[in-house]
Amino acid sequence: MFRQLDWKARWLDAIRDQGVSVQRELFEGKTVAQALNAVSTAPIHFVPQTDLPDGTAYEQFIFDTGRVPTRDNLHDFFNGLVWLQFPLTKRRLNQLQAQAIAADGVGAVRGPLRDALTVLDENGAVLDAPAPLWQALAARDWQRLFVDLRPLWREARLVLFGHALLEKLVFPRKPITAHVYQAQAAIDSVASLDAWLAQELQPERLVAKPFVPLPVLGIPGWWPGNENFSFYDDSLVFRSAPRKSNHTMGSAAL
Repeated sequence: MFRQLDWKARWLDAIRDQGVSVQRELFEGKTVAQALNAVSTAPIHFVPQTDLPDGTAYEQFIFDTGRVPTRDNLHDFFNGLVWLQFPLTKRRLNQLQAQAIAADGVGAVRGPLRDALTVLDENGAVLDAPAPLWQALAARDWQRLFVDLRPLWREARLVLFGHALLEKLVFPRKPITAHVYQAQAAIDSVASLDAWLAQELQPERLVAKPFVPLPVLGIPGWWPGNENFSFYDDSLVFRSAPRKSNHTMGSAAL
């Protein structure tokens, strides 16, 4: 499965260099945990999944021990690479998860904060883009976003963060969608993005659901198929924004 990775893909830009190094260690016979540790400078250690005690929450174990249980699959491979490239943000996510678990326990329902943390961790991305692109994205105006404003994408930068998102893109399909968080400053480097995002992640912001869905293969230059603008005519993927209904009268009657 690790031989199927196409490191030329644009969505792997942020993790490419270390990804190639970890993949090389895997080809030498190491487990995913061992391969990640061989190149890691992150303040955590990767361990086999069997090190996670029964009945212990995954996030709580990482917070308490500084060790990340890791399986030999693509999902945990990408999770490890995100830890290597975004150590401050991943530590902040883990801190917030552990605080929420300490406050509310582990139940069938995560709650709004843990839901938002999971969305970012699994499927999140950060977009630095000119205001017209953001306005079109927020409005789900796909024609304007990807066709009319296409030249503006040269001034944009999208960095994928979610490890489940990266795993899905090993086998690219048009419906694959990132949940995008807006960068408030230019993304000069992955390190500067990591430092900014770790500070940005505050509970009150996250529970407000600050993410916007973006089908990533629609981004100009990311997928050959979108050079033909009929690519964007698929309403099952490029959906209209949900209509806002007026509940004022109904609320007053309650």
